[in-house]
Amino acid sequence: MLSPEPNRASFVSSLRCRECQRDYPKEALHVCEFCFGPLEVAYDYPAIARALSREAIARRAPNLWRYRELLPLDAPPTVGLDAGFTPLVRARRLGEALGHRELYVKNDAVCHPTLSFKDRVVSVALSKARELGFTTVACASTGNLANSTAANAAQAGLGCYVLIPHDLEAGKVLGTTIYGARVIGIRGTYDDVNRLCSEIAGRRPWAFVNVNLRPYYAEGSKSYGFEIQEQLGWRTPAHVVVPMASGSLLTKIGKSIEEFTKLGFVEAKGRTKLHGAQAAGCGPIAEAVLAGRDAIRPVKKPETIAKSLAIGNPADGPYAAQAIRASGGTAAQISDEEIVEAIELLASTEGIFTETAGGVTIGAARRLIASGAIPADEPTVLCVTGQGLKTQEPLAARAPTLPIIAPRIEEFEALIS
Repeated sequence: MLSPEPNRASFVSSLRCRECQRDYPKEALHVCEFCFGPLEVAYDYPAIARALSREAIARRAPNLWRYRELLPLDAPPTVGLDAGFTPLVRARRLGEALGHRELYVKNDAVCHPTLSFKDRVVSVALSKARELGFTTVACASTGNLANSTAANAAQAGLGCYVLIPHDLEAGKVLGTTIYGARVIGIRGTYDDVNRLCSEIAGRRPWAFVNVNLRPYYAEGSKSYGFEIQEQLGWRTPAHVVVPMASGSLLTKIGKSIEEFTKLGFVEAKGRTKLHGAQAAGCGPIAEAVLAGRDAIRPVKKPETIAKSLAIGNPADGPYAAQAIRASGGTAAQISDEEIVEAIELLASTEGIFTETAGGVTIGAARRLIASGAIPADEPTVLCVTGQGLKTQEPLAARAPTLPIIAPRIEEFEALIS
């Protein structure tokens, strides 16, 4: 396991309300008591600028903690020391198929330890939980977060409870229970699960990674954006296509670009356009963006194979829609058939097997490139956030029947001819 250098100082100023800008102590809080706005982490950027440089980052271990001054801990990290720094793949064959000349795939389908970008946010949340003295962690999840919370809690020696919709993909359920977490299925949607977790968090002394620790947890997604910029040679892409569930990943990729630009770490040739991708059966953020409307209309009954994105009332939806519009980007909603076709296209061109959320990203990119919303010659990054082995069900019916022959050369030659 790679050990990061110890933090010498904390660069976190406070928690701050996104709406009214009131400051709060660095505790397990997530909602402003005055306006009920969400809290986020505030940093001392002048101090970070004095302490951090591109050269210092480049000398560090290849994990998400190479950017630790821009992550919300007051002490050295203790969880997820091998997470992050996944490949940024120059996707030439996929680009040829989509008619694009400079396409990249940021591949968190190989993130350690549970093969999704959630390993980033959980590493931050559980490190913060231990820092704050919690001994039990928990989450509401559509699958990937469940896997990561259970695995990292096991490694950290923390008690763990995971609440999920009862009808998740079998691979994601198995990939959570194997780590020894107490997993509870809930009859209802993710939004029902999340509401229940909010109630439990008010009664139990547990660290819910995406409830009372949400301000810290969400900051872990910035590392995905930091890596994109570093791996592009310290420059910003022209476009990023991001799958949206709560909308947090898109907003934090945007924040990562703002922070690196503010610190002078990247060469920014124009504003990066953020494009949001959702499934047609549950796309409340994309629908609002395409309708030119600020308000997010919740989806009461999500109907899509992309279950990891099936959040009908996304917590960060308004902020994601604002970030898309402010960047000059747009959004797309992709049908289930397009999702499956996109999964197969990425696999057959780049050898990357993505889960359904990644299929939403690739399908949205295909549509946006075809429409001209993403020009064919501008550097574009597609976000693949999870491993396809977790969501095999949508592909099972399309799998070809294998030919079976005797071990005889005559039968082989007859088959292939």
